[in-house]
Amino acid sequence: MTTRTTRAEAPRAATSGRRGRYGAPAVLLAPFLLLFTACTLVPVGYAVYLSLYTERRDGLGFGGTETLFAGLGNYTRALEDEAFLDGFLNIALYCLLYIPVMVGLALALALLLDSALASAKRFFQLALFIPHAVPGIIAALIWMYLYTPGISPVLDALEAFGTRPDPLGNPLPAVVNMALWQWTGYNVVIFYAALQAIPREVLEAAVVDGAGPLRTAFSIKIPLIRASLAMVGLFTVIGSLQLFTEPMILHGTAPGVTSAWTPNMYAYTAAFERGDYGLAAAASVLLAVTAAILSFAITRLTRPRPDRRKETAA
Repeated sequence: MTTRTTRAEAPRAATSGRRGRYGAPAVLLAPFLLLFTACTLVPVGYAVYLSLYTERRDGLGFGGTETLFAGLGNYTRALEDEAFLDGFLNIALYCLLYIPVMVGLALALALLLDSALASAKRFFQLALFIPHAVPGIIAALIWMYLYTPGISPVLDALEAFGTRPDPLGNPLPAVVNMALWQWTGYNVVIFYAALQAIPREVLEAAVVDGAGPLRTAFSIKIPLIRASLAMVGLFTVIGSLQLFTEPMILHGTAPGVTSAWTPNMYAYTAAFERGDYGLAAAASVLLAVTAAILSFAITRLTRPRPDRRKETAA
């Protein structure tokens, strides 16, 4: 009688075990999946839907509007528009200037903080991170004030020494400087945390072998935080593609900053100034596809490759 009861209860025990095994992860992941669906998948799907339609006004513009299926017409219009393509060119130039300078500066500062000679490390971490805590729009307005001749104390002081710089003559360095001020300290914290995770025994062994500070930094520390470097590079590229606040603040003041200086500004202008939501959605989808392709490429290029010599020996 006991054996029959045990056999009958065995499937129930297995089912309850599976529920206990997958139930807790499902409950913990449910809030993320819900928010991800509501805040990412649904807006992306709606943007794709909008990009397939266009609106046409009847008569001389005094009548109603008619929504027509455009297919890939909005994508063709965006790709044939030189202003949209020039926005990607500006982003490419921005990345070529901004990413090496920002990553190199953040890495150098993190290595200095991690060195044995550095003092007051917590103070300098906080001081470097504070600019990131300032909202982007406020930071852009502050730099706009510092860039404007006649009201900028920095430009007035330089003019007193006989120099008349024009920071807004070429907007690219001005935008890069804004981003450097805001994001360098943030990435310093990431690099410093990765450096602190390096086993101290490895660094002590390097010192015993006669490696100096520079040799230790370039041959041991930097290779061991390669994953953090790749992560910062990936997030920086994605953030650069979404550049909007800084050039939007400079628009109207810096002569080189147009209403379509970046792809984000192009989509904003198409949607809220011209009312062409189909074109704006198509430009946004193209920007998202570009970000996905670049993310995939960077992930593949920075992925650690297996050591084939170890595989052969095994």
